[in-house]
Amino acid sequence: MLPTSVSKERSSSAMSRSNSMLPQYLRRIIKWQQMDIEYTFWQMLHLCTSPKVVYQHTKYHKQTKNQWARDDPAFVVICSLLLSVATVAYCAVFLTNAYLREESPNSHVVEQRVEWLYAFDVHCNAFFPLFVMLHVIHYFLSPLLVAHGFIPVLLSNLLFMVAACYYHYLNFLGYGVLPFLERTTFFLYPIGVVIVLCPILILSGFNPSRYFLNMYFSQRL
Repeated sequence: MLPTSVSKERSSSAMSRSNSMLPQYLRRIIKWQQMDIEYTFWQMLHLCTSPKVVYQHTKYHKQTKNQWARDDPAFVVICSLLLSVATVAYCAVFLTNAYLREESPNSHVVEQRVEWLYAFDVHCNAFFPLFVMLHVIHYFLSPLLVAHGFIPVLLSNLLFMVAACYYHYLNFLGYGVLPFLERTTFFLYPIGVVIVLCPILILSGFNPSRYFLNMYFSQRL
Protein backbone atom coordinates (compact mmCIF):
# COMPACT_ATOMS: atom_id res chain seq x y z
CA MET A 1 0.00 0.00 0.00
CA LEU A 2 2.98 2.33 0.46
CA PRO A 3 3.61 3.08 -3.27
CA THR A 4 -0.06 3.95 -3.73
CA SER A 5 0.05 6.30 -0.77
CA VAL A 6 3.21 7.99 -2.05
CA SER A 7 1.74 8.44 -5.53
CA LYS A 8 -1.40 9.99 -4.08
CA GLU A 9 0.69 12.41 -2.04
CA ARG A 10 2.72 13.41 -5.10
CA SER A 11 -0.45 13.89 -7.15
CA SER A 12 -2.01 16.02 -4.42
CA SER A 13 1.16 18.08 -4.09
CA ALA A 14 1.35 18.69 -7.84
CA MET A 15 -2.31 19.71 -7.95
CA SER A 16 -1.94 22.15 -5.06
CA ARG A 17 1.18 23.66 -6.65
CA SER A 18 -0.70 24.08 -9.93
CA ASN A 19 -3.62 25.76 -8.18
CA SER A 20 -1.31 28.13 -6.31
CA MET A 21 0.41 29.16 -9.57
CA LEU A 22 -2.84 30.24 -11.24
CA PRO A 23 -3.45 33.45 -9.24
CA GLN A 24 0.17 34.49 -9.73
CA TYR A 25 -0.08 33.75 -13.47
CA LEU A 26 -3.21 35.88 -13.77
CA ARG A 27 -1.67 38.75 -11.82
CA ARG A 28 1.36 38.83 -14.12
CA ILE A 29 -0.89 39.31 -17.17
CA ILE A 30 -1.35 42.98 -16.27
CA LYS A 31 2.28 43.53 -15.28
CA TRP A 32 4.43 43.88 -18.39
CA GLN A 33 7.52 44.55 -16.31
CA GLN A 34 7.45 40.93 -15.13
CA MET A 35 7.10 39.44 -18.62
CA ASP A 36 10.02 38.21 -20.68
CA ILE A 37 8.98 39.67 -24.04
CA GLU A 38 12.30 38.97 -25.76
CA TYR A 39 12.22 35.28 -24.86
CA THR A 40 8.61 35.08 -26.03
CA PHE A 41 9.46 36.41 -29.49
CA TRP A 42 12.42 34.01 -29.56
CA GLN A 43 10.01 31.14 -28.92
CA MET A 44 7.60 32.33 -31.61
CA LEU A 45 10.40 32.54 -34.15
CA HIS A 46 11.75 29.08 -33.36
CA LEU A 47 8.30 27.49 -33.32
CA CYS A 48 8.19 28.36 -37.02
CA THR A 49 11.79 27.39 -37.82
CA SER A 50 13.03 24.79 -35.32
CA PRO A 51 10.33 23.76 -32.81
CA LYS A 52 12.52 21.05 -31.29
CA VAL A 53 14.70 23.76 -29.79
CA VAL A 54 11.67 25.26 -28.02
CA TYR A 55 10.75 21.94 -26.42
CA GLN A 56 14.35 21.33 -25.49
CA HIS A 57 14.11 24.53 -23.48
CA THR A 58 10.90 23.19 -21.98
CA LYS A 59 12.97 20.38 -20.50
CA TYR A 60 15.37 22.93 -19.03
CA HIS A 61 12.40 24.79 -17.58
CA LYS A 62 11.25 21.62 -15.86
CA GLN A 63 14.71 21.07 -14.40
CA THR A 64 15.10 24.62 -13.11
CA LYS A 65 11.55 25.46 -11.98
CA ASN A 66 10.10 21.97 -11.52
CA GLN A 67 7.13 22.50 -13.83
CA TRP A 68 6.43 21.91 -17.49
CA ALA A 69 4.02 24.78 -18.10
CA ARG A 70 5.04 28.39 -18.64
CA ASP A 71 4.87 30.62 -15.60
CA ASP A 72 5.16 33.70 -17.82
CA PRO A 73 1.90 34.82 -19.50
CA ALA A 74 3.76 36.90 -22.11
CA PHE A 75 3.20 34.30 -24.84
CA VAL A 76 -0.58 34.34 -24.29
CA VAL A 77 -0.72 38.14 -24.13
CA ILE A 78 1.31 38.67 -27.31
CA CYS A 79 -0.67 35.99 -29.18
CA SER A 80 -3.87 37.74 -28.13
CA LEU A 81 -2.56 41.08 -29.39
CA LEU A 82 -1.46 39.58 -32.70
CA LEU A 83 -4.83 37.88 -33.04
CA SER A 84 -6.55 41.22 -32.43
CA VAL A 85 -4.45 42.89 -35.13
CA ALA A 86 -5.21 40.07 -37.58
CA THR A 87 -8.91 40.27 -36.75
CA VAL A 88 -8.96 44.00 -37.45
CA ALA A 89 -7.18 43.43 -40.77
CA TYR A 90 -9.68 40.76 -41.83
CA CYS A 91 -12.62 42.90 -40.75
CA ALA A 92 -11.34 45.90 -42.66
CA VAL A 93 -11.38 43.95 -45.92
CA PHE A 94 -14.30 41.53 -45.51
CA LEU A 95 -16.51 44.07 -43.74
CA THR A 96 -16.10 46.58 -46.57
CA ASN A 97 -16.74 43.91 -49.21
CA ALA A 98 -19.64 42.19 -47.45
CA TYR A 99 -21.54 45.08 -45.83
CA LEU A 100 -20.39 48.36 -47.33
CA ARG A 101 -20.14 47.43 -50.99
CA GLU A 102 -23.01 48.77 -53.06
CA GLU A 103 -24.79 46.20 -55.19
CA SER A 104 -24.42 46.65 -58.95
CA PRO A 105 -27.61 48.22 -60.40
CA ASN A 106 -27.55 45.92 -63.42
CA SER A 107 -25.63 43.00 -64.81
CA HIS A 108 -23.76 45.16 -67.33
CA VAL A 109 -21.80 47.00 -64.64
CA VAL A 110 -18.47 45.45 -63.71
CA GLU A 111 -18.52 44.30 -60.09
CA GLN A 112 -15.89 46.01 -57.96
CA ARG A 113 -14.37 44.90 -54.69
CA VAL A 114 -11.95 46.44 -52.21
CA GLU A 115 -8.44 45.31 -53.09
CA TRP A 116 -6.22 43.85 -50.38
CA LEU A 117 -3.37 46.18 -51.27
CA TYR A 118 -5.66 49.21 -51.23
CA ALA A 119 -6.86 48.29 -47.73
CA PHE A 120 -3.20 48.07 -46.70
CA ASP A 121 -2.52 51.46 -48.33
CA VAL A 122 -5.38 53.01 -46.38
CA HIS A 123 -3.99 51.63 -43.14
CA CYS A 124 -0.46 52.89 -43.90
CA ASN A 125 -1.79 56.34 -44.84
CA ALA A 126 -3.80 56.52 -41.63
CA PHE A 127 -0.95 55.19 -39.52
CA PHE A 128 1.64 57.77 -40.57
CA PRO A 129 0.04 60.81 -38.85
CA LEU A 130 -0.55 58.63 -35.79
CA PHE A 131 3.15 57.71 -35.88
CA VAL A 132 4.13 61.40 -36.07
CA MET A 133 1.93 62.31 -33.11
CA LEU A 134 2.60 59.34 -30.83
CA HIS A 135 6.25 58.68 -31.67
CA VAL A 136 7.78 61.97 -32.79
CA ILE A 137 5.78 64.74 -31.10
CA HIS A 138 5.25 62.53 -28.06
CA TYR A 139 9.02 62.00 -27.80
CA PHE A 140 9.76 65.71 -27.53
CA LEU A 141 6.87 66.32 -25.13
CA SER A 142 7.55 63.24 -22.99
CA PRO A 143 9.35 65.14 -20.16
CA LEU A 144 6.14 67.11 -19.66
CA LEU A 145 3.71 64.28 -20.37
CA VAL A 146 5.20 61.84 -17.84
CA ALA A 147 5.25 64.37 -15.02
CA HIS A 148 2.84 64.10 -12.12
CA GLY A 149 -0.25 66.27 -11.96
CA PHE A 150 -3.46 67.03 -13.79
CA ILE A 151 -1.95 68.98 -16.71
CA PRO A 152 0.26 66.07 -17.92
CA VAL A 153 -2.72 63.71 -17.62
CA LEU A 154 -4.88 66.12 -19.63
CA LEU A 155 -2.30 66.75 -22.37
CA SER A 156 -1.36 63.09 -22.70
CA ASN A 157 -4.96 61.96 -23.07
CA LEU A 158 -5.71 64.73 -25.57
CA LEU A 159 -2.69 63.78 -27.68
CA PHE A 160 -3.68 60.12 -27.75
CA MET A 161 -7.31 61.05 -28.45
CA VAL A 162 -6.41 63.27 -31.41
CA ALA A 163 -4.09 60.60 -32.82
CA ALA A 164 -6.71 57.85 -32.54
CA CYS A 165 -9.50 60.03 -33.96
CA TYR A 166 -7.35 61.16 -36.87
CA TYR A 167 -6.42 57.56 -37.65
CA HIS A 168 -10.06 56.54 -37.92
CA TYR A 169 -10.94 59.69 -39.85
CA LEU A 170 -8.31 58.88 -42.48
CA ASN A 171 -9.70 55.35 -42.71
CA PHE A 172 -13.09 56.91 -43.40
CA LEU A 173 -11.61 59.11 -46.14
CA GLY A 174 -9.75 56.16 -47.68
CA TYR A 175 -12.81 53.95 -48.01
CA GLY A 176 -15.19 56.85 -48.65
CA VAL A 177 -13.44 57.71 -51.91
CA LEU A 178 -14.48 54.35 -53.38
CA PRO A 179 -17.71 54.98 -55.33
CA PHE A 180 -18.97 51.40 -54.91
CA LEU A 181 -18.99 51.55 -51.10
CA GLU A 182 -21.84 52.89 -49.01
CA ARG A 183 -22.30 53.48 -45.25
CA THR A 184 -18.60 54.28 -44.93
CA THR A 185 -19.48 56.42 -41.91
CA PHE A 186 -19.06 53.11 -40.05
CA PHE A 187 -15.34 53.97 -39.84
CA LEU A 188 -16.20 57.11 -37.86
CA TYR A 189 -17.96 55.21 -35.05
CA PRO A 190 -14.75 54.50 -33.07
CA ILE A 191 -14.17 58.26 -32.88
CA GLY A 192 -17.30 58.58 -30.77
CA VAL A 193 -16.05 55.86 -28.43
CA VAL A 194 -12.68 57.60 -28.07
CA ILE A 195 -14.29 60.99 -27.36
CA VAL A 196 -16.52 59.48 -24.67
CA LEU A 197 -13.67 57.49 -23.13
CA CYS A 198 -11.17 60.37 -23.01
CA PRO A 199 -12.90 62.46 -20.26
CA ILE A 200 -13.36 59.31 -18.18
CA LEU A 201 -9.63 58.55 -18.35
CA ILE A 202 -8.75 62.16 -17.53
CA LEU A 203 -11.03 62.27 -14.49
CA SER A 204 -9.67 58.92 -13.30
CA GLY A 205 -6.11 60.27 -13.46
CA PHE A 206 -4.92 57.75 -16.05
CA ASN A 207 -1.84 58.93 -17.93
CA PRO A 208 -1.34 56.89 -21.15
CA SER A 209 2.18 58.28 -21.66
CA ARG A 210 3.35 57.02 -18.28
CA TYR A 211 1.54 53.72 -18.79
CA PHE A 212 3.07 52.89 -22.18
CA LEU A 213 6.57 54.07 -21.31
CA ASN A 214 6.47 51.96 -18.16
CA MET A 215 5.25 49.02 -20.21
CA TYR A 216 7.82 49.32 -23.01
CA PHE A 217 10.88 50.26 -20.98
CA SER A 218 10.12 48.58 -17.64
CA GLN A 219 10.64 51.76 -15.67
CA ARG A 220 8.64 53.28 -12.87
CA LEU A 221 8.03 56.87 -13.95
